[in-house]
Amino acid sequence: MKPYLKSTLAAVLSGILFWSCQKETDEQLLQSPPTANAGPNQTVQLPQASITLTGSGTTTNGTITAYLWSLVSGPNVPVVTSPGSPTTTITGVIAGTYIFQLMVVDNAGLTGVDTTKIICSQAPIQTLSLQPANNTNEVHFAVLGGVSQTDPTAPELVAASWTSGGAPYDFRGALKFDLSSIPASATILTASLTLYSNPTPLNGNHVDANFGTNNAMYIRRLLSNWTASTITWNNQPASSVSDQVLIPHTSASFLDLTNIDVKNQVAAMVATGNHGFIIGLQNETPYNSRIFCSSKYSNTGKHPKLVITYQ
Repeated sequence: MKPYLKSTLAAVLSGILFWSCQKETDEQLLQSPPTANAGPNQTVQLPQASITLTGSGTTTNGTITAYLWSLVSGPNVPVVTSPGSPTTTITGVIAGTYIFQLMVVDNAGLTGVDTTKIICSQAPIQTLSLQPANNTNEVHFAVLGGVSQTDPTAPELVAASWTSGGAPYDFRGALKFDLSSIPASATILTASLTLYSNPTPLNGNHVDANFGTNNAMYIRRLLSNWTASTITWNNQPASSVSDQVLIPHTSASFLDLTNIDVKNQVAAMVATGNHGFIIGLQNETPYNSRIFCSSKYSNTGKHPKLVITYQ
């Protein structure tokens, strides 16, 4: 081929290639990227099991072919359950502000992005103070020489061991507060129980609320339901030892137990069923006593008291 023909053909081919590339570039310039919509900002109050994000995308180039949710920022890394779907749920959030991004892709391969903000706030702290009078879920019960005795109207709750006519006489007390206003999903922050020594004890030596050389006692959580009118020494429910509170011996004749930490017990009651507390001596040997006012005691300020804070 003659040289001038080769140069002419090269020029023609070069022109065609330039025209083709220019056309493709012009077509791409005429296409607009898709528009992503990550949905409105949200404010949620914890605890919340999941948060729903609902996004969408539009395009003038045909259809949206793909979605992708991702975390931009936040106080931790939560779980995005369906990152490739326009609607997804988010779990595992904590208090703080999150930014999530939605990317959409259309059939031209172009992308668009949008973000949404999620503010997660802690629930306000609630305080529940309980000091009922004539609590029907409260009982003083005992066993004398193998015979059970129950008194749901007694003005005192007794943890003691004594004798009567030479026979052993052991006492325990059970009480339950109404926790129904606490949501099952709540987090118990604090729980404190106060029991007031009975100034006028009807058991023991009838003089000292606290007596003996070994009157250490326990506060335990009961593991099944009971009623004050039917509970006896022989049918009393089992109690939890793992979260029991041990109260040391005292030589003081009168000593209130104020603000005893029962958080773990109350948390378990809310989560698994409220069966209340039981009190008793750690070692039931005669002539030891701890005697407290019940909700039937004449002075309402000395009734058993439970104060709980929760979210």
